[in-house]
Parts: sequence; structure tokens; C-alpha cells
Amino acid sequence: MYSCDQLLQALKDSGCDQALSAVYAPGGAGLDQARGRAVHVTETFQKAFPGAGATALFSGPGRTELGGNHTDHQRGHVLCASVDMDMLACAAPNGLNVIRVHSEGYPDLTVNLEDLAPRKEDENTSAALVRGVAEAIAKRGFALGGFDACAVSSVLSGSGLSSSAAYEILIGNILNHFFCYGKLDAIELAKIGQYAENVHFGKLSGLMDQMGSSVGGAVAIDFGNPQDPAVQPINYDFARSGHALCIVDTGSDHSAKHLTEDYSDITREMRAVAAHFGKQLLREVPEADFRADLPALRRECGDRAVLRAIHYYEDDRRAVQEAEALKAGDFPRFLSLVNASGLSSALHLQNTWSTADPRQQAIPMVLAVGRELLGGAGAIRVHGGGFAGTVQAFVPQDKLEDFRAGMEALLGPGMCHVLRIRPQGGCVVVS
Repeated sequence: MYSCDQLLQALKDSGCDQALSAVYAPGGAGLDQARGRAVHVTETFQKAFPGAGATALFSGPGRTELGGNHTDHQRGHVLCASVDMDMLACAAPNGLNVIRVHSEGYPDLTVNLEDLAPRKEDENTSAALVRGVAEAIAKRGFALGGFDACAVSSVLSGSGLSSSAAYEILIGNILNHFFCYGKLDAIELAKIGQYAENVHFGKLSGLMDQMGSSVGGAVAIDFGNPQDPAVQPINYDFARSGHALCIVDTGSDHSAKHLTEDYSDITREMRAVAAHFGKQLLREVPEADFRADLPALRRECGDRAVLRAIHYYEDDRRAVQEAEALKAGDFPRFLSLVNASGLSSALHLQNTWSTADPRQQAIPMVLAVGRELLGGAGAIRVHGGGFAGTVQAFVPQDKLEDFRAGMEALLGPGMCHVLRIRPQGGCVVVS
């Protein structure tokens, strides 16, 4: 157990290198950068909250969706993974009944634990996420206390890497460590994060984002039983695939407030199709019944809702097939399925641009140029929730530099990121 001063000294003396390497620098590469970042956030915490005791470092990683685009909120199948972009926080209990968070580049926030009810005025804010995570944990019977935290983030905001889920998992791990004796496992913390996003933040997301951030590594998830989703680790070494995983920042922010309704419309429209059959979710409706009733569904729900349901059934199947391809070591098959998913997202799901701002079509533009740069190799598709944000590409190593140069010629320097899938999900890095 470190005080803040002791933690800072241990970091500077390389006393925490083993713990940092396990999360950030397997094999030692990048350890200096990881150590410097940890020193920076701890020094920031020391200045903001002097005299703290029982200080620890926590990580909430971003996640990448590998398969199953918008299938999770219908209790379908997904394939996702945590990545090496994360939120890193230095935190300590404060003996008060408030949570205070200083996030670099953002306004400070304070949440009073005496009032954890959802607030309409806090929707779409970080305070809503903190309050929601705290409320969900308190409802599970834990006696919470306040803490202070300073956080830095390498997760691209509004990128489709789910910075909101990373933040929820970060806060959940801090509360779990200090006040819950570590009793909440990764799956329960994911459910807590989803509750915060749905009820407090106001976004009707499924559970994939939080699971991808919380569990770690590449995982196939079947959400058929939402209380006990089936989670299967996929032991595939992407580093040996001959391809780099690239996330291209299109320069359009998918966290923009007006896009929340676009995301929620997908859930609402899929549920409307399910309601035609007296069900709540498409997972409960046999695909044969859906296909047999297309004319009536078009009249009742509209073509867009029907097309989005078609996407659900097809991409739900693809997510399972993608996991099977990786387990079999068949990466070409996996790439073919990724490309098919991207085409379905564009044509059926229709989440590559928003009707609220039709002049902004950054994702279709990047997809068009990216396909030209790949020349039929690799795979490319919209990433995550869509409408704005990022594009995911699997790029052959011999095309990587040309691909990155082409993307940055279109979008600007630093807009094409090469990511590593990391084995750790949300965690206590040093305590």
C-alpha cells in the first residue's frame, strides 16, 4: 500500500516496472513511455490532492469491435477486444462523501454520494457516468466512500474506441478496489458501466463496449442471457497475422450530442420490428418468421427499420463465424467476413453518416479512399457505433506505410493509429 509520495518515488526508481510492463510494455518495448506517463499522472495527482494516502494506479482500456456491429443491444453475438489505448488514473480515498475527478483537458467534476439519482441536466456528461457507476454499485449493497482521482487518456474521444466505456470501467475499478474488496468481477463491472450509460448518460447502448473494455483480450460474447453472458476468450495472435490493426480517425466526432438519437434510433427501430411479433428484441424472433413477414413489416415499421433488422440477423451470424475463423487460424476468412460486415453496416444498418448533417460523410469518404489504398487486400469497415468517428482497417504489413501516408494525406497528420490488442481489461495497475 503506497502513499502518493511513496508511489511517485517507486515509479521514479523503477520499482513498478514489472507491473507497468505487464499492462503496457510486454517484452519491454515502450516501458520508458509507460513509466513517464505513470509519473506524470501521479505528479498531477500529488499537486491537485496533496497528502493523500492509500494511492493506486488504475487503467480502463478502449475497446475495438471486431465483429457484430450493433448486435449486442438485441442480445446477439459480438467479437471484441481491449486495446492499448487507455485511461490511466491515480486515485486515493478522500474520507469524504464525494467523488472528485480531475481529467486532463476536461473540466473538474464533483459527485456527491448522498444523491445518486439520475439527473436530466447531467445527460451526456462524465458526471452522469460517475454517478451512474456509483449508484449501480451502491444498489448491490456496498457501502461506498469518496475518492479523489486524476486521469489522463490516450483513448481518442468520440472515436469508436468507446472512451465512455473506458471511463466507466476505470471508475468502477477504483470503487471496486477501495470499497468493494475486489468482489466485483469484470463481467459485473461491465453491467454496471452499461447501467450508467443507459440510465444516467442517456444512451441506449448494448453491453459490448463495456465488456470489451472490462474483460481484456479478444473475446467472443453471446448475450442471449444478459444476466450471465457467455464469454469465450479467443486465443489468436494478431501480431502473427501479417496485418496491422489500424484505427483511422476521420476527424468527425461520434460523441457529438446530436448523434445520441441516431444511436438510439437503431435500438428503437430494431425493437419495433421485434414488437410486431410480440417480442422485445430481435434475438427472440426467428429469422424465418421475420423473412416471411417482410411486406407487413415494411408497412408497419418502415424500410429503414426492416433493413436494420436484416443487418442484425446477418451480422449476428458473422460474429460467430469470425470467432470460428480466428480459432481455426483462418485469417483470410476472417478478413472476408469483416469486409462483408462493413458492407452491411453501410447498406442495411446505415450508420456511416447522420441524416441530421448530410454534408458530413467522413466515414464513407475514408472507406472509399481506404479501399483504393488497400487494392483488394486486407479489410476495412466502419468502427463501433458509427455515424461519425473512426474506421477500422486490417492492413497488410507491406502496405502499412503507404496506407498510413494516404490516410494522413486525406485527413492530416496523426490520424491513422496502429493498435495492439492487450490481454488485460480494466485493472489495478499498481497498488
